Parts: sequence; structure tokens; C-alpha cells
Amino acid sequence: MSKIRVAVIFGGKSNEHDVSVVSAAHIIKSIPKDKYDIVCIGITKKGHWLKYIGDVDDIPNGKWEKHPDNVPCILSPDPVDKGFLAIGADGECRHVKVDVIFPVLHGKNGEDGTIQGIFEMAEIPFVGCDLISSANCMDKDVTHTILEAHGIKTAKWVSMILSDMPSLDAKCSEMEEKLTYPMFVKPANCGSSVGVSKVRDLDELKAGIKTAFAHDKKVVVEEGIDGIECECAVMGNDEPFASTVGEVCSANGELYDYDAKYNNAESRTVIPARMSEKSIEEIRKTAVAGYKAMGCSGLARVDFFLCKDGTIILNEINTLPGHTPISMYPQLMQYGGMSPEEQEDRLIRLALERAGVDYE
Repeated sequence: MSKIRVAVIFGGKSNEHDVSVVSAAHIIKSIPKDKYDIVCIGITKKGHWLKYIGDVDDIPNGKWEKHPDNVPCILSPDPVDKGFLAIGADGECRHVKVDVIFPVLHGKNGEDGTIQGIFEMAEIPFVGCDLISSANCMDKDVTHTILEAHGIKTAKWVSMILSDMPSLDAKCSEMEEKLTYPMFVKPANCGSSVGVSKVRDLDELKAGIKTAFAHDKKVVVEEGIDGIECECAVMGNDEPFASTVGEVCSANGELYDYDAKYNNAESRTVIPARMSEKSIEEIRKTAVAGYKAMGCSGLARVDFFLCKDGTIILNEINTLPGHTPISMYPQLMQYGGMSPEEQEDRLIRLALERAGVDYE
């Protein structure tokens, strides 16, 4: 039987480019080479697409962009092509057909439904959530609304759009009426806590809103939750399963932001989380319920707070979680006995199953 050809797409224009390339290297090394042939497609920070054939170790450090054998390419939305068009130095287009795509793209354009729409137009199976579930999970306001409609508890929140800025004082009054300090101000459509501020008074609230609007045209302000920050990995299509729960211990003790996640060695995760077995099972159950409510498939990391009174608050759902060696998702799955090789193999096969492709 011939090998399945997998295109791994990494990089991108989002502010999580540097995490994407680290995740991609980990995934490429973990995909079983006896089952799959890998085609590497890198997207630069300026948005240029390149077919890359160099050393995997040069992907995280950025050297891949300068490789002399890079070939510009585009993903064809035409289902006939089933893959990419590589543009040679002579201007001639060469087809690069693939069986499935593994998008390792975090943040905007990568996990917000944008690129998933192109995959769907091209009729190529792909790892992870579809266009609608990706978009809904990316938008924190929409996530709150859907989860609340399904009876899943989230933090109290107020949203605002950029055109509300002339009425900032009125919006802040609404927030102070509905929420209590401290509050968290977040861009509605960013990942890895980029642009997020913890605010304790009106002046900080206004400043936090302006900071968040630098990253997105919609902002969500949430009431702060006093509880254990924890995460659960979910995998599957129609019958998803949840890992045990991991506890987040941020180095700064305040906010598990981008810097704390990826740049501070003192940040750590505890697996399993230091909580009762009852709480772990309830969080796992809620993670699957939230995953289904949002229409997820393939994989997602579901983030929670466990309050002192035992209340479980679903914080957000990340449809393409980090796959760096220190990322929570692969660690949680590995704790449950699934090696990195088994994880990537299963994710690819879930993508093919969802598309109705017989891969045996």
C-alpha cells in the first residue's frame, strides 16, 4: 500500500508565528514515516507561501525561509487539483497533490476558519475543526453565547465593537454594573493571551480596552475568576474523548499570557491537576460537552477554572492548540499513554474518516 501524503502547513502572518514553527517541527518529527510522506509548506510572516524541502531543525529558528531550494506555491481551491501549485523559476506550475492537510497554524488565519474554508473548497481532508466551529471557537463572544445556550457555565462577560468607542464611558459603566473587578479585557479573536489585560479599576479598564482593540475589532471583557486554571485535551469526531486534567502554574502568578507560556522557564504544568478525582471527571465531562456544543472535530484544548466552591467555569476552547514539546495538549495525551507518533497518526486518520476517505 502506498503511503498517505500529508501536507504540513506552518508559520503564517499571525502574532503566533513563532509558536507555530516550533509546533510544526515537533509534529513533523512525530508523524510516522513508515505510513506517511510529508510535504512541508511554510508561510512567512509577510504571507508568502513556500514549498520547503530542507532540514526540519531549521524550521523553528527561521532559517527555512532562506533555503535556496524553496519554491513559491499556492493552495489551489479547485477540487480537480487536490493540492498545491508550485511555481518554478521558469514560471511553469507543477502540481503537488496531497491526500490530507495538517495545518499547524495558530491564531488568526490559521484557526479562525479562514484557511479551513479554502481546504473545504479544495475538497482536501484536513486535521482539526471545520470552518464554522473554528470561527465560533475563535470568537470569544460567540463562544460564550453558544456555551451559555447549552447550559455550560462561563465567566460573566460584556462585549463591544470598535464603533462603540465613542461611547466608551457608557460601555465601561455597563461593565462595572454587570461585572466586578478584577476584570480581564481580551481581543475577541486572538490566541495565546495576546493583547489581554487584567484590570482593577476604571482607568485600567479603559486602557485595557484600547490595548485589546489594537489586536481586534471586537473586545470581550470578562469578570475575573478566582480558581485553579486547568486544561483538558479532547480528541475525536462523533465520539470524542477527553484526557485527564492538567493544572497551569504561571510564573508571574497573575496571567498565563504569551510570555509566561513560551518564554518563562518558571511557568509549568502539573499533570494530573492537584484536585479531587470527582472534579477531574466533571471537567472531562464538561470538556466533551463544550466540544460537541461548539461543533468541534479532530482536536481541541478546553480551558477551565475550578473555583474554591467546586464550580467549574469553561474559559475557552482552542481548536489548534500548541504542539511544542512543552505544550499542554501533547503532554496530556502522552500522560494517557498516547505517544506523539500515535497522536499525529490518530489526528490524520480522524481527518480522513471525517472526509469519508478509505485509507486502509
